[in-house]
Amino acid sequence: MCGRYILHSPLSDLADRFQFRSNEIEVTPSYNIAPTESILTVVSYKYRSPEIMRWGFIPKWQNSIQPTYPMINARSESAHTNPTFKNALRSRRCLIIANGFYEWIKEGKQRIPILFTLGSNQPFAFAGLWETGKDKKTDQIINSCTILTTRPNELVEPIHNRMPVILSQETESLWLDPMTNKYDELSHLLSPYPAVEMKSRVVSQKVNSVRNNGPELINPISITET
Repeated sequence: MCGRYILHSPLSDLADRFQFRSNEIEVTPSYNIAPTESILTVVSYKYRSPEIMRWGFIPKWQNSIQPTYPMINARSESAHTNPTFKNALRSRRCLIIANGFYEWIKEGKQRIPILFTLGSNQPFAFAGLWETGKDKKTDQIINSCTILTTRPNELVEPIHNRMPVILSQETESLWLDPMTNKYDELSHLLSPYPAVEMKSRVVSQKVNSVRNNGPELINPISITET
């Protein structure tokens, strides 16, 4: 599962890394991105385009853009057969841009956040699916998205039994390729990211509240400091 993540790289760096035009969009650094927030994604039409979407997939058949349980994650193993996600897997795939993601461990009554990043500290892309929906009450049209998850690698496994699908820079183009639309052509991209290329650290319990959002949230601390 992925229920909170961060994105703080300068927009110009993100535009260079993910090959989109930075003048098309505005992005504010965030150290505590939560479900239903507006987030940065990249889609591919004739060229790569940055899009701001709502984190929490809204299916076509849903009447409201305010679901009780936002679909922030989708299981990669079953997305191709799940009626909610299978059409998006064929034709509406996106990159969801991040610098890291949080998971939690329990120490007594405390929930202690762990931040996972690449070892290089560079931004990366989650494999995402997106949909265009319309609120039948307000006629508002909104693009929404979800992060695909997979089994954990060796670094994440002691903390959680799922992890987000992280694409390598080499496989991002294939994930976005509109001509690639069969699960068999995409399934090999949905494996756990190599643990040796990632790192983790304990961070402040201030992350637990979505009201907190600042660079101090991602500073490493010891468990005794929490």
